[in-house]
Amino acid sequence: LDHRLTAPFGDIAPKSDTHANHTSSHAPHPSNTMSETDKRPQFGQRYLDDDSRVFEHNAWDDICWTEEQLKAAKEKVDENSVIRVEPAVRDQYEAEAAQYWDKFYGIHSNRFFKDRHWLFVEFPELLPGNASAKDAPQDDSTEEYPGKEASLRILEIGCGVGNTVFPILEVNRDPGLFVYGCDFSPTAVSVLKEHKDYDEKRCHAFVCDVTKTWDVPFPEESLDYVMLIFVLSAISPDRMQHVIDSVAQYLKPGGKVIFRDYGRYDMAQLRFKNGRCIEDNFYARGDGTRVYFFTQEELTKMFTKSGFEEEQNHLDRSPCVPSEQKLL
Repeated sequence: LDHRLTAPFGDIAPKSDTHANHTSSHAPHPSNTMSETDKRPQFGQRYLDDDSRVFEHNAWDDICWTEEQLKAAKEKVDENSVIRVEPAVRDQYEAEAAQYWDKFYGIHSNRFFKDRHWLFVEFPELLPGNASAKDAPQDDSTEEYPGKEASLRILEIGCGVGNTVFPILEVNRDPGLFVYGCDFSPTAVSVLKEHKDYDEKRCHAFVCDVTKTWDVPFPEESLDYVMLIFVLSAISPDRMQHVIDSVAQYLKPGGKVIFRDYGRYDMAQLRFKNGRCIEDNFYARGDGTRVYFFTQEELTKMFTKSGFEEEQNHLDRSPCVPSEQKLL
C-alpha cells in the first residue's frame, strides 16, 4: 500500500489547499538527475500489454483479482487465524518488542535490507528540486537543536540501519536539507551512526519508542515530511492511532506523510502458519517481530481522524515475476 497524506493548515481544521504542486527552488544535483528513458514507471502505471515484455519489470499493475482468488485468500487467512497466540505470549511480544528488533539488528546488522533507491520513483517529491519546505510558525526559541537552521526537515520513523536515510542524503544534495531518523532499536541506531556517510551536519539518528510519549530533538510543527515505510505494521493496532496523532503534532501545517506498508492478503500473510496470529490480521514472526496487514479503508480512517487529507492511496496487486524463469 502506498499512501500520501497532507497535514492540515491551521489548528485541527481538516480543509486546506492540499493538492497544490509544491516545487522547491533548488535545482537538481547534476549527478543525480535521471533521463526519461532511465526512469522506472511508478506503481499503478506499469501495464503489461505485450507478453514478450513480461521480464522488463518484476511486477505489473494491471492485475485484478477474480472472485475465486479473493475467496481463496480470505479462506487462507481464516485458516491460519484459527489458533491464536496465548495471551501471556501476546503480552510478551508487546512488552519486549524493542528487544526483538534489537536482537534482529544484532544478528543481521546492515546486511538484511537493501537501500531503498526505489523511493524516488514511487515518491518523486523526495528528489532535489521536488521537495519543498512548508511554512511554519517562526521559531523564536533560543534553544538549539540538530537541524534548527535547515530549511527542509525530513523524519523517518523506524529508520533501522539507514536504508532510507542514506539514499536520500546521497541523491538530495540540497544544503538546506536535514534528515532525522529514529528507531526503538539501540543496535540499529548504533549501526546507522557508524556508517561512513553519517554526518551530524546533515542528519541525526536517535532512539525513540513512538508508541509512547515522544522524546525527540525537534519542536512541534517543525517537520516537512514524515516517512513511515513498513513501520506502522510492526506496531500493535491499539497504538497505531497514537503514532499517527503524534506525527500530526510534529509536522508543519501542510507537511506530508509518505507511507508504504503491507496490504491485506499479501503473500506474506497467506504464508503464515496456524498459531502465529495475535489478533485479526496481526501476526508474530518466528523471531518475535510482528506484522499487520492493512486495508486502504483502515488507513484512510486513521489518518483522517488525525486531521490529514489524503492525496494518494494506492493498492499494489502486482504479481511477482521471477527473473530466473526467463529462458534464453
